[in-house]
This record gives sequence, C-alpha cells and structure tokens, in this order.
Amino acid sequence: MYDYFRSSYDLGPHCTEIECQTKDIDDFGGGTMSQYWLDPAGHLYFIDYTGTQDYYFREDRDVLYHLPLMEIKPNGNKGKVTPCLITKYIEIYPSKLDISFTEIPTLRLNIKYGRLMEYDDITRYGRR
Repeated sequence: MYDYFRSSYDLGPHCTEIECQTKDIDDFGGGTMSQYWLDPAGHLYFIDYTGTQDYYFREDRDVLYHLPLMEIKPNGNKGKVTPCLITKYIEIYPSKLDISFTEIPTLRLNIKYGRLMEYDDITRYGRR
C-alpha cells in the first residue's frame, strides 16, 4: 500500500498537480493509503476525509446478481486539513505513468518541520 501525495508546489512536470505515491511519510514500513498535499509555499499537510460519507444497506441488494450490499453516500461533512510537521526525506513518483517512460520519474524531497527545504530528481539513479 502507498500514501497519496499531491503537490501544488512546482516540482516539475511529472510531479506537480499530479497524484503521486510514496511509502516514506509514515513510520509503519509502508503506506497507509493516507493523503498528503504540498501547498504552493512548500508546506506539507495531511488530508483527512474521516466522517465525510455514510454507509447504507442497499434495498436492491442481491447476492445472485452480485450487487453490492452497501452503498456509500456523501453526508455533507467536509474533510480536515492539518499541518504535517515531519522532518525526513521522502521519495515520490507518479501514480500513473505515461507508457513512454523508460524509468519512473522519482523525486527525493527534504522535508524539515513540515516544510520543503529542497528536492532532487533521483530518476537517473535507476531507483524503483
């Protein structure tokens, strides 16, 4: 599993305003399918959608026809955006790739107290 990362900070054409993935933000040995956003000023935020949807049993559920038993509907609540004050290096790469890539574009971000200090393109090292 991965964490999802989106940047409004200019990180180049392959990682700006594009859904990216990482396994480096949390300390659980891999991603938790959490969502993160880097704002235009380089501040990192955690996006939490907990409580924004309700689950209902479907009236037309039917195991024979493989209809889902539950239905998910937005309930009008808004998600929360909170600062993510980590200090570490994280690697990000696009979630979806153009078939023309021979190597996966990968960036290494230096985050200090939740703010991007610098980043490097490490694609040339053949990682991932």
